[in-house]
Amino acid sequence: MRYLTILFFSITTTSTMLSSCSESVTAMDSEDKSMSVNEKNASKASLATIGIGNWMSGLQDNTSISKISIPGTHDSGAMREVPANSGTAKTQNLTISEQLNAGVRFLDVRCRHIDNSFAIHHGAIYQNLNFDDVLNACYTFLDNHPTETIIMSVKEEYNASNTTRTFEQTFDSYIQKNPSRWDLGVNISNLGSIRGKIKLLRRFSAGTSKGIDATSWADNTTFEINNSAASLKVQDYYQVGNNDDKWSKISALYNEAKADTSGKLFINFTSGYKPLIFGIPSIPTVSNNINPKLKTLFQSSPQGSYGIMPIDFISAELSELIIKTNFN
Repeated sequence: MRYLTILFFSITTTSTMLSSCSESVTAMDSEDKSMSVNEKNASKASLATIGIGNWMSGLQDNTSISKISIPGTHDSGAMREVPANSGTAKTQNLTISEQLNAGVRFLDVRCRHIDNSFAIHHGAIYQNLNFDDVLNACYTFLDNHPTETIIMSVKEEYNASNTTRTFEQTFDSYIQKNPSRWDLGVNISNLGSIRGKIKLLRRFSAGTSKGIDATSWADNTTFEINNSAASLKVQDYYQVGNNDDKWSKISALYNEAKADTSGKLFINFTSGYKPLIFGIPSIPTVSNNINPKLKTLFQSSPQGSYGIMPIDFISAELSELIIKTNFN
C-alpha cells in the first residue's frame, strides 16, 4: 500500500508563476479523480481504522484473491458432535456469523443432499444447521459489509437420501433465489469484481462451468489442481500421525505461497485429526498443538501473501494475526 501526496506551494508576484501553479493543481486534481474510490481508500487505510469486519476495504480492487492472506475455517458449520465432548466431529466454537465478524473470509461448507435440500453435516453427524442458515448469515454479513467477499467451498457430505435430482440441481435452486450475491466465474478473481458476493470454490461435479473447479481434490496430501482457468495448490493432510509432520507440511506451503509470483491460489489446511484408541478420531489433539504454533508464526510474519488458511477452532485473535499480514 503506497501513500504519496505531493503538495507544491509557490508564492510569487508574477502572473506567469501563478498560472503555472494553477495548471499543476488542476492536473493533480484530474489525476486524483481518475482513481477509483477503493484505490483512494486503500491508500489511506489501516487495519486499526477500518476494523476487522471491513478489512478487505483496505485492499485495492485490482488485488487478486490469490495475493491475499485469508483466514478460513475447516468444516465451518461443525459445532456439534455425538456423544458430546468426544472430539470426533466438532471443529468450530464460533457460528458462521461470528466467524465472518471475526474476519474469516473462507468457509468450508459440507452439505448432505437430503429431501432435495442441503443439511450441514460433518460425516454422519447432522449439525442442526441447513444451507439456508449458512446463506442467510452470509447475505446478512455482506449486506452490512459490502466491501467484503466470502470464498465458499461447497462439498457433498455423507449419503444422499430421498432425492429426485442431482446435487448440482439442488445447489442451483439455492443460487436462483439470490443470483446477484454469487460469483460463479471459473477464474481466480480480483477483489473488486466480487465485493459483496460469494465466490464459489466447487468440490462437487457439475455439468456446466460453475465456480473455481476443485473437483479433482486429492485425499490426505499436498497436491495441485491445474485447470485452464485456474491453478491451485492445496495442503490437506488431515489423517495426522504426528503433529510435527503436519506442521512441516503447513510451513512448506506457507513459505511457497509467500514466494509465489504465478498467481496460483494456495489453500493451506491447518486442520486434521489423530486416530486414538480403536481408531476414533480426535480433532482437538491436532488443533491444540497446531493453533498455538500458528499464533506464534503470524505474530512474527512480515507483510506478504500466505494464501487461504482453513483452521479448526479459529479464534478472533488468530484470524486478526493472519489479516494483519495484508497491511503495513
